[in-house]
Amino acid sequence: MNALSENLAKAEAHLDRILGNGVMNLVGGERIPAIDGTSFETLSPVDLRPIAKVAHGKAADIDRAARAARSAFPEWAAMKGTTRRALLHRLANRIEERADEIALVECMDTGQALRFMSKAALRGAENFRFFADRAPEARDGTVTRTEGQVNMTSRFPIGPVGVITPWNTPFMLSTWKIAPALAAGCTVVHKPAELSPLTASLLAEISEESGLPPGVLNVVNGFGEDAGAALTEHPEIRAIGFVGESGTGSQIMRQGADTLKRVHFELGGKNPVVVFADADIERAADAVVFMIFSLNGERCTSSSRLIVDRRIHDDFVELVKRKSRGIKVGHPLDPETVVGPLIDPGHQRKVLDYIEIGKGEGARLALGGKVAGDAGCYVEPTLFVDARPEMRIAREEIFGPVLTVIPFDDEGEALDLANDVAYGLSGYVWTSDVTRAFRFSENLDVGMVWVNSENVRHLPTPFGGTKASGIGRDGGDWSFDFYMETRNVAFATSAHRIPKLGG
Repeated sequence: MNALSENLAKAEAHLDRILGNGVMNLVGGERIPAIDGTSFETLSPVDLRPIAKVAHGKAADIDRAARAARSAFPEWAAMKGTTRRALLHRLANRIEERADEIALVECMDTGQALRFMSKAALRGAENFRFFADRAPEARDGTVTRTEGQVNMTSRFPIGPVGVITPWNTPFMLSTWKIAPALAAGCTVVHKPAELSPLTASLLAEISEESGLPPGVLNVVNGFGEDAGAALTEHPEIRAIGFVGESGTGSQIMRQGADTLKRVHFELGGKNPVVVFADADIERAADAVVFMIFSLNGERCTSSSRLIVDRRIHDDFVELVKRKSRGIKVGHPLDPETVVGPLIDPGHQRKVLDYIEIGKGEGARLALGGKVAGDAGCYVEPTLFVDARPEMRIAREEIFGPVLTVIPFDDEGEALDLANDVAYGLSGYVWTSDVTRAFRFSENLDVGMVWVNSENVRHLPTPFGGTKASGIGRDGGDWSFDFYMETRNVAFATSAHRIPKLGG
């Protein structure tokens, strides 16, 4: 039995269990169907066959979950940080024990390649460990003294929160939001993406196995127009953490306005990778190919715009083409696969439409651009050259394996090209000139910059974007800033004179 057959057999065994049980909602510690008994099917993008029936939650289900989260909140918020830390470490242990199952199921549910999802599952455990270790100090604040007064500033959990996660790497991104919320002392109602709900169900199972109290983590499956809208509008939910596209973020902000919800948005990107003539060309090309074609190009930080010095343009493009030709497109459970199927036929059609738009706008298709295979939602790694900055393929988020190349003549033009889009999530700069690297990075209108590197995340550092790419920052204490309120208590230290207004 080869590696693909072996992985497929394991995945089928896990999926058979899920198919037999169905995907239920988790509310108040109970696995339950939707209140009205309805469900929907989730399909595998590998071959479009149904994987499981999923409970179709709506407003009544969200209401039940929000009330469960509110009921569980006082005890969870009052729990010692050391106790929460122990519980979350236990949860991380269970994630590690079931990491193979999580990765295999996620591959079949999303189409992402196993070589990436195996790491993403373990990253979920790392997220829980990182924030668990900060739980005991999450409320710590500062003490300042002024004349006649001592100010004690501390933090406390904001209350029940809603978490809405995307379909591209759902397990890792769910833990990225849920772990700090729980560590801070918040309770959670999680609405997973309807296109890839399976590993959220596994996380719910793991939370129960780990002894998380009932109602602390609730999961309601459904669609944006029913479950999602109800969550963002519910008065018991104090904040919404959302990862997804920018248009949906705007809609969530409107829906949460009446209840004055705090929002944290990690949204889309049209991220530039700027390559100067003095860069390490071989490493830069490897990074460019990795950041656009790993995870099927379905990642918010993908370097989808290659802005390259005209002096090396032709040679660099040829190098990128050569490295891209060696990429294996295939079944996500094949260890050699880099690009698997896109999430569903609708998204495949969107990506193919953008390829036609690019050709129609006059860009030259230098690589790929077609459907790959006879089944599933596969698209070849695609490269456009001779592009202009006003083209839609150079300005709009495609969220697929499509790279657009634009040349520049000098540093000023490169900076203008990099900043001249609605998005500002991340940027990548390749140069051997340290002074230029500092200067250019400081002037990029983005939330994160990697210099001479692909996207390598360090959990204590802030993650987030500017403009249409989001609001707020994740990572380190920045996550706690979102999930916690700040309180100041001022103590008088002397009998200072209080102004009299009458008498």
